[in-house]
Amino acid sequence: MNPIPHRRFGRLDLRGSVLGLGTVKWGRNQKLRYAPFELPTDETLGHLLDTAEQLGINVLDTAPAYGVAEERLGQILARRSQPFILITKVGEEFERGEARYDFSSETVRHSVERSLKRLRRGSLDLVLLHCPPDDLPAIVDSPALETLAELKAKGWLRYFGVSSMTLEGGLKAVDLSDAVMVSWNFQYREQEEVLLKAGREGKAAFLKKALLSGNLGSSSLQGGRSVLETCVASALDMSEVSSLIAGTINPEHLAENARAAIKWHAALGCAVPEEVPRLEHRTQPTEVQ
Repeated sequence: MNPIPHRRFGRLDLRGSVLGLGTVKWGRNQKLRYAPFELPTDETLGHLLDTAEQLGINVLDTAPAYGVAEERLGQILARRSQPFILITKVGEEFERGEARYDFSSETVRHSVERSLKRLRRGSLDLVLLHCPPDDLPAIVDSPALETLAELKAKGWLRYFGVSSMTLEGGLKAVDLSDAVMVSWNFQYREQEEVLLKAGREGKAAFLKKALLSGNLGSSSLQGGRSVLETCVASALDMSEVSSLIAGTINPEHLAENARAAIKWHAALGCAVPEEVPRLEHRTQPTEVQ
């Protein structure tokens, strides 16, 4: 049995780990909170995926805007038999150090086709609109979601949704798609209504910035929980949440995130697997979303 608990993603025909791995730092080291840094080697990424497999983490989140992350992910997964649920995106590109958005039908179609080739898949599990801060025009006024629905009907992807930025955008995304990804953590609950609506409607709901964008520190909160444990437990206590997406390129940090999820699960009456190692507290923040 996998040490990381798994959940069904709403009423979608997908079941995955409650902790997912973000890949932005696999392929991009510009205009990020902790940039610049050296991109990880293939060996490091292979070790990271080894750790994910051992922990039962089977959800990977990527995007064209993450530089060469899609290509690297596709190359590494091509050498592995373990199935992963892949989330990728359309609408945002990162070129020559700047973000650019395009939600036209032609660009969305081209982006999906390119992701299929980069990730070496016959069909994509989930494709999200990668929205700018002003997300409603992309969700409501552009042909992007309609185009994704057409590509879903053709079998290019199984499900589509929105990585939203505002409460209004997130609520609209629940109406118009299969899944939503929102910013949420125990200190920032302004989009919680989106998660509750997604739960009522049977849509998948993913969290970004759930680990305070890596600013976890080393202190404990009331009750003896670390900040990391509080972040993870408060997120996973919400049954509406399909998976918490946290990015890292450090296998030890990934295992530490997993331990927090396993500890939360143990508090529900489930045993903590002995094979999951205890690690020293991280010294560097890990999440960038």
